[in-house]
Amino acid sequence: MKKKLMVGLLTIAVICIVFAGVITRDGQVKTPEGAGMITLDAGQFEAFPLPDYAAQHVTDEYKSYFVEVEQGIKIHVLEVGSGFPVFLQHGNPTSGFLYRKIAEELPKDQLRIIMPTLVGLGFSSKVPASEHTLANHIRWINGVLSQLKLTELVYTGQDWGGPIGMGALALSPGLLKGAVILNTGFNAPKEAMDLSSAHATVKTPVVGELLLEVFVSIFERLPQMQGDPESLPADVTELYGKPVVESGNAKAPLAMMRMVTDGPDHPSAVEMRMIENYVQGLDIPAEIIWGMNDPILAKGLPLMKQNFPDAPVTETQGGHFLQEEVPGVIAAALLRVISQAQM
Repeated sequence: MKKKLMVGLLTIAVICIVFAGVITRDGQVKTPEGAGMITLDAGQFEAFPLPDYAAQHVTDEYKSYFVEVEQGIKIHVLEVGSGFPVFLQHGNPTSGFLYRKIAEELPKDQLRIIMPTLVGLGFSSKVPASEHTLANHIRWINGVLSQLKLTELVYTGQDWGGPIGMGALALSPGLLKGAVILNTGFNAPKEAMDLSSAHATVKTPVVGELLLEVFVSIFERLPQMQGDPESLPADVTELYGKPVVESGNAKAPLAMMRMVTDGPDHPSAVEMRMIENYVQGLDIPAEIIWGMNDPILAKGLPLMKQNFPDAPVTETQGGHFLQEEVPGVIAAALLRVISQAQM
């Protein structure tokens, strides 16, 4: 009896070890394939026909294409309009589609609205979890800006789109002419502190994988991040989640949560210090639009005000993805900043 019990316990232990190894695997590069070419002023790029579930959220005016920033690393870009460039960067775990409502509020005969999707999300390339570093994401997005041969732009960023976008701009000094800042953060940590209880929990190996890759769908939980949960209906959460889940490498959402600093010794802290220095040296027109019902970043507004002490601040009842709730407010701020930037 004792021997059978030991064998049973050993079998369970082996199964647990194997299971842990499977769910904590690093993942592989998944490079998407387009069809045909699209011609822009900067040259030719690989076109990507949107699947029906994504195409229904935008008009036929939109261009959809890849920018290959490194071998096998393609960033999906949505673009609409022509004129002064506007660079809109989303965060975790959404995609460039997050800005579609804002784009519809902007004059597309005057503005070129550029919406890249971070590597690992949406229709962009998927990479191993270990390659999700702040330094890599900054370099990849800077590669998009460089290949599009932009010489000036106004920028908006939210969540990881804040530091990644600003970090990319810091690598191309002089490009940024104005900014509208949404719920995000640009400051390096001075002491040990987790951004939220969720971030503290998922940074533990195996535990994080179990929560985000086995038991819970982060995409189905997105409405809980909103001031108005109905602002993220099922077809929109599918828009963000389906290309990630179906890619065969859904490591990005958890890896990006683990990218968030929990103290000055975190691997992302070096880049965050660079970004903080860059932001605090800016002299540009800027506005801050904040979602006060954001359960993670609402508390970050006072620090953002210190970064942009002269920027007008609009507090909204939006949540974390305030682009889905107050697109008109954000678009109006962009138009004001663009007007100042062009003076």
